[in-house]
Amino acid sequence: MREVHVNEIKEAVKKLVMDTEYYLPEDFVSALKQAVNKEESEVGKEILQTIIKNAEVAASEKVAYCQDTGYPVFFVDIGQDVHITGGDITQAINEAVSQATKEGYLRASLAYDPIFSRQNTGDNTPALIYYNIVPGDKIKIMFAAKGGGSENQSKQAMLKPADGLEGVKKFVLQTIANAGPNACPPFTVGVGIGGTFDYSAVLAKKALFRKIGERHPDPRIAELEEQLLEDANKLGVGPLGFGGTITAVDVKIEIAPCHIASLPVAVNIQCHAARHKEVEI
Repeated sequence: MREVHVNEIKEAVKKLVMDTEYYLPEDFVSALKQAVNKEESEVGKEILQTIIKNAEVAASEKVAYCQDTGYPVFFVDIGQDVHITGGDITQAINEAVSQATKEGYLRASLAYDPIFSRQNTGDNTPALIYYNIVPGDKIKIMFAAKGGGSENQSKQAMLKPADGLEGVKKFVLQTIANAGPNACPPFTVGVGIGGTFDYSAVLAKKALFRKIGERHPDPRIAELEEQLLEDANKLGVGPLGFGGTITAVDVKIEIAPCHIASLPVAVNIQCHAARHKEVEI
């Protein structure tokens, strides 16, 4: 049994949060640079180049890439042979987020009471944390800063099984089209198919962590990802919604078994502030 103290987790998460806010993933920046050459609109090209420049400034100055520093979302895989000592892992993660928010000059974006006062929690806590027990003696922590603009344009639907593949494609593409400029394209699009009402949305969010161009192991799903990406870029939304041929840089799909009477589908859109990163302890 391997022991890991919560202070080690706290320090790792604090750095993880700040680095994620400052540095866009290299695969995403590379995809943006390739998109400049593919974009047919001159305005679109200029916007893409500005986005790339913004990423360079954020990285060099160690400042938040976007003023909306997002809702902190974690997927944590804990090895079954790990014993966490010294305290509560959830408390440690939240303390790390709080410290990173204050020391990293990150905007506090969470309203504790969603309906009445909408009072800000002041430090981006509590974070949303999904835990999963896995084989081994490691702890893998995946973090995403989920901005409100793109999250607001995400959708979930309980389709009928008879809607089938065409129904899924129609729903995904309609969601992308409706998001338009409001979710700050070019997007990364996560799609969750199957599971239950709630789990389809979790699948869609987790799909966003895969690298750009990394295809699903099922060749049928991989083909669907490529087809949806091609069709999304025919919608004409373009960078920041000013028109063009690059609306999305990738579409990633995760699937799960579902009830014979159901076809849950969720679309979680990630704006060009594609902030996600992971660390293993």
